[in-house]
Amino acid sequence: MIKTDEVRIKIAIQKSGRLTEHSIELLTRCGLTYSRGRDQLICYGENMPVDILLVRDDDIPGLVQENICDLGIVGGNIIEELRLELIKKGTKRLFNVLERLNYGHCRLSFGIPENVEYIGAKTLKGKKIATTYPLIVEDYLKKQNVNATVVEFSGAVEIAPSLGKADLICDLVSSGATMKAHGLFEADTILESTATLIQSPEALSKTKKDWIKLLLQRIRGVLQVKESKYIMLHAPREALQEIRRLLPGSEAPTIIPLEGFKDKVAVHAVCRENVFWETLEELKEAGASSMLVLPVEKMLA
Repeated sequence: MIKTDEVRIKIAIQKSGRLTEHSIELLTRCGLTYSRGRDQLICYGENMPVDILLVRDDDIPGLVQENICDLGIVGGNIIEELRLELIKKGTKRLFNVLERLNYGHCRLSFGIPENVEYIGAKTLKGKKIATTYPLIVEDYLKKQNVNATVVEFSGAVEIAPSLGKADLICDLVSSGATMKAHGLFEADTILESTATLIQSPEALSKTKKDWIKLLLQRIRGVLQVKESKYIMLHAPREALQEIRRLLPGSEAPTIIPLEGFKDKVAVHAVCRENVFWETLEELKEAGASSMLVLPVEKMLA
């Protein structure tokens, strides 16, 4: 374990919203314990020199890009909008993307009034589009060679057409229920977004690099076990090839001789994909028996 009493790693995360709970849970599962006073926006790491700053999600990329925070967890939609803004300003020192995290999935899609026939990007020509992500939308329109007016709209973007502020919208979608409730249907998706870990572009000390490397290793371990299962079963030796084929996401299962059985073995494997009832039924048909599926708490490759 790396030891230091001076260096502190600062991680900026969303103070409230769809990523907050998942981000704190991720860091907790990485072994971080922290203290936090009531209404305080900083969580102080107790067993690791890692502090969590709870801030507005729009501010996270800027705090990391300006080296106020070493790391940040933020949606890919926020990252892409700021990336385009920095490029537009001629800024060269951008934040570094370390890892795409497996939560906070959403997409940036066009919302079209239900009475409008949508036949692709050319439908957008000459239209007024309301969005919270004007640079992403403008970049898409430029690539599609479509001339349209982009109106920056903060807050409830989906009400813009009914207010007469726009002909259609481009907004984040999870289930699509909000668009549907406002008389819109989801058309083309222009960005798939997920929670993302980013790092400051500034040169880091060796100690900070070592702590971030350790933290990233643990994060990847947590992400690996999210869908992983540990499966144990008995199988005839002649069925091993078929059983290995059926084990989802397993690289090299452990084969153990069974005492008193020359023609049967025990098979232990980490499956990196979910194990469904159908999987177990197929394994049984191939000759497997005494099957046991367990969750994986931690994994370090």
